[in-house]
Amino acid sequence: MKKIYKCITIFFFILSTFTLYHYIFVKGDYYQEIYQDKTNVYVKSLSTPRGRILDTNGKVLVDNVGVKTIVYRKIDDVSTEDEIAISYQLAKLLTLSKVASDLDLKKFWMIKHPEETKKLITDAEYQLYEERKLTSHDLYLLKLDRITDDILMEFDDLDQKAAYIYSLMNQGYVYDAKVIKFDATDLEYAQILENHIKGITNEMHFERYYPYGSTLKGIFGSIGNIPAELTDEYIKNGYDLNDTVGISYLEKQYESYLKGEKDLYKVNNDGTLTKVAEGRRGNDLVLTIDIDMQLGIENILKEEIKAGKKLLNTTYYNGSYVLVGDVQTGGIKAVAGFKFLGKDVFINSERDAIYSSFTVGSVVKGAGMAMAYKNGLVDVGKKILDSCVKLYLVPEKCSYKKLGYIDDITALKTSSNYYQFLLAIKLAGYKYSYNMKMDVTDREFSVYRNAFAEFGLGSETGIDLPNEVTGIQGSKIAPDLLLNLAIGQYDSYTGVELLQYINTIANRGVRYKLHFLNQVLDSEKNIIWQEEPYILNTFALDSTYFDRILEGLRQVVQLGTGLGYTDVSFNPAGKTGTSETYYDSNQDGKGDVLTITNTYAMFAPFDHPKYSMVVISPNVNHKNGSSDYFAYINRYISNHVSSYLFSNY
Repeated sequence: MKKIYKCITIFFFILSTFTLYHYIFVKGDYYQEIYQDKTNVYVKSLSTPRGRILDTNGKVLVDNVGVKTIVYRKIDDVSTEDEIAISYQLAKLLTLSKVASDLDLKKFWMIKHPEETKKLITDAEYQLYEERKLTSHDLYLLKLDRITDDILMEFDDLDQKAAYIYSLMNQGYVYDAKVIKFDATDLEYAQILENHIKGITNEMHFERYYPYGSTLKGIFGSIGNIPAELTDEYIKNGYDLNDTVGISYLEKQYESYLKGEKDLYKVNNDGTLTKVAEGRRGNDLVLTIDIDMQLGIENILKEEIKAGKKLLNTTYYNGSYVLVGDVQTGGIKAVAGFKFLGKDVFINSERDAIYSSFTVGSVVKGAGMAMAYKNGLVDVGKKILDSCVKLYLVPEKCSYKKLGYIDDITALKTSSNYYQFLLAIKLAGYKYSYNMKMDVTDREFSVYRNAFAEFGLGSETGIDLPNEVTGIQGSKIAPDLLLNLAIGQYDSYTGVELLQYINTIANRGVRYKLHFLNQVLDSEKNIIWQEEPYILNTFALDSTYFDRILEGLRQVVQLGTGLGYTDVSFNPAGKTGTSETYYDSNQDGKGDVLTITNTYAMFAPFDHPKYSMVVISPNVNHKNGSSDYFAYINRYISNHVSSYLFSNY
């Protein structure tokens, strides 16, 4: 038995010796690397360049610029005394624009003078603390309160700078990178590097740069800190708390493409960093926007707004909007808007063309005719004499003038309100008679709104921006309001809804999603995502009826109420609109002045539509002026912009 135990002991000794030899001499380097990898500390760079935003021709619209930045990271073996020493080192090297607050100075004094700080609390107060009648926080507040201005007088300028830097070093979470100074000078950058200060690094912080100034900045959006309410979501997706992210519009919409990957550094024993992995810039967005077209339209729009403001009865007019789209794809080529403050001062308001809604008037009549054809309400080709409609207890409603005999096509050409009123009455199951009583229900309103929505009016366009709005829908049901709805005088719509509407008309009922993004490119300019035209729905209507709607819209611009809005040589089609709304002149939240808004939606060429255009000019005229003069500002803008567009693009 003893021999067996002895053999077993010898066997395990040999096995242990061999195993130890294997781990130390054969696989030693391998396991040493694993050990080091688990015990090393790694940190990421402060930021990395985001992807750029380019126009359809590759011109850079949003870029990055590196800002020299001094950064502090707390490492495990750094004591409070070390941090105080570091703050003084930095105070001698850096020029700072901000100073320490009184609270920062008091905290710094307490840290530097722990014994003197203890003496600020009486024995009686310490006794109350022992008896749990005062908390440690209570004592802390008492200490702060008892550090007087006279005590702080001992701090010179260097002390105050160090106090401020120390406060920056200890802001936020312990493991966060703390920015000590943005936009450091070349000299400061070099001196920090030479001094090898523990935990301090020179890094580039990347900020957005806009080569075209404020143009389209409202669409690009902004970047900033992670919103507090979204912290958990971002952390779950691999972000650091101090990361910069897209917080609005395109920057937010395409954050997953635009964000880059940070450099990875190993923290050395002396607190310096060694780069171990290279980060990468984010992917580039290529938009459908043509920046040359955009700038040309902006220049025209500014000049026309200034000229329009000089006309009579334009007291409440302060700006207009222009949108241009690709009919075949739904891509947005340009979107411009300005508010005029006087003396050549403008504020970019292109975002209002997307997020603000307007009562747009007769421009919607193309969709109204489509609804009427679909529901069998139109006597195709039958001529009637334009007139007025008088409902019981409702003032008479007419076209803007007597239009003579009209049919379904010339009703569009001349923008007859009377014709649309008769269709709405017929939809409700009535035949018009003077001073008639009529009942309407949700059904009639829904028939109109559902048809309008299939053209993009009152429905989401699918545009690739966060939180799209769909205008405002009237809540009351009444016979006269149904008539108003039929001529665009009840519900309100956004500029992009009008753009999608005219696109859908041009595409004979096919409604494409609107979009700004065309492609996503990686750093090697490889296409990693491509936008394809996306059909949201198709308005089912016999092609014969679409032919009549399109012919009516052609006649509007080439022979009718839209004559002069676009040169007929471009073979355009479209529809004008005029609406009355109440303007809040004294900013009390209530409309008090009746004003006129003009709209125009068109496409060209008629036979092979390429571009669509929408122009909106709110409050171009008002009803309480001393003159009846009407300023045709929207027509002037539309004519000049469409001539520029179709002559150059």
